[in-house]
Amino acid sequence: MKVLVINCGSSSLKYQLIDMETEKSLVSGLVERIGIGGSILTQKVEGKDKYIIKQDMKNHKEAIKLVLEALLNKDHAVIESMDEITAVGHRVVHGGEKYSDSVLIDDEVIESIKDCIPLAPLHNPPNIIGIEACKELMPNTPMAAVFDTAFHQTMPKVAYICPLPYELYEKYGIRKYGFHGTSHKYVSQKVAEVMNRDIKDLKIITCHLGNGCSLAAVKGGKSIDTSMGFTPLAGVMMGTRSGNIDPSVIAFLVEQQGYKLEEVNEMLNKKSGLLGISGVSSDFRDVQMASEQGNERAKLALDIFNYKIRAQIASYAGIMGGVDVIVFTAGIGENSSFARKEVLKGLEFLGFNIDDEKNEVRGEVQEISTKDSKVKVYEIPTNEELVIARDTVKLLNK
Repeated sequence: MKVLVINCGSSSLKYQLIDMETEKSLVSGLVERIGIGGSILTQKVEGKDKYIIKQDMKNHKEAIKLVLEALLNKDHAVIESMDEITAVGHRVVHGGEKYSDSVLIDDEVIESIKDCIPLAPLHNPPNIIGIEACKELMPNTPMAAVFDTAFHQTMPKVAYICPLPYELYEKYGIRKYGFHGTSHKYVSQKVAEVMNRDIKDLKIITCHLGNGCSLAAVKGGKSIDTSMGFTPLAGVMMGTRSGNIDPSVIAFLVEQQGYKLEEVNEMLNKKSGLLGISGVSSDFRDVQMASEQGNERAKLALDIFNYKIRAQIASYAGIMGGVDVIVFTAGIGENSSFARKEVLKGLEFLGFNIDDEKNEVRGEVQEISTKDSKVKVYEIPTNEELVIARDTVKLLNK
């Protein structure tokens, strides 16, 4: 059984074809600059040269059509016929309160995803476009929607209700939803497997640290809290996002300094975080390099980044009544030994010590705490595509 995983952004499309007998990725690819000129498809197959197509694609339908052609290309083929694709799994950012798990896609599901557009105006529309394009090009192939928000639907009300007038939740659905759910789900399950422990017996803090960052408190295999909120802007400091700030800052900038609301929104989402403080870059590696060269603002940016994550970890240990394992994942979490070590400084009282030699390993499943640590610390590469493919298969088997 082979599952095609599709992740549509506003002008991009990531894909993987996964053989579910071995859970091995047969091919991965990225289509960029859809609808804006200079479109390019880059496909990777293990043991072969990159396959690159430079061809303008006006929309996601044209992009998906090109993806399917690339999968069948005689020189780079990984399948001989479209019939080999058993199903398609689609990443969908927002499922609102309606979906606490993945679902097979039908017209009702598509309408529900459209209903969530006000909650994810940048993400759900391209997700829908990708679904509808696949339905048109592959009308007889079953498809599943896997929601970023679904894993966090187990949060109790005390965690997700905003302390605003309650009617705003009832009328508009204003609450904490959380994101990166497929990543938090994967690494929490993976670490339990690696530790040979029943996840129901574990208190896990998962740290998804990349350009976007979020943490989750996973108790007994269920998300009971997460740092992102109504939108992915909330929580800890990120590459370009501010994370939590005093909401009155927005009113101050608009009412007293003459900013337009859309300018403030863009500032908080695209000009803040590591970029805003350092003035150097949103890329952690660039900021670290600048800090090492004596740039004080870059050093401050890293200190704030580490402080915010450290505080969130301590908070989640508190609400769970302790912690058994802390997991780092995503671009920074998997690859930066510096970030992992700095984030954890001062938290040794929880019951761990870091093995510096193990901590130098990048991009592999690795315990980085010492053997005698009561609380374990791991780095685990995330695999959201595999979660999407697994959920798709599970739905087909029902």
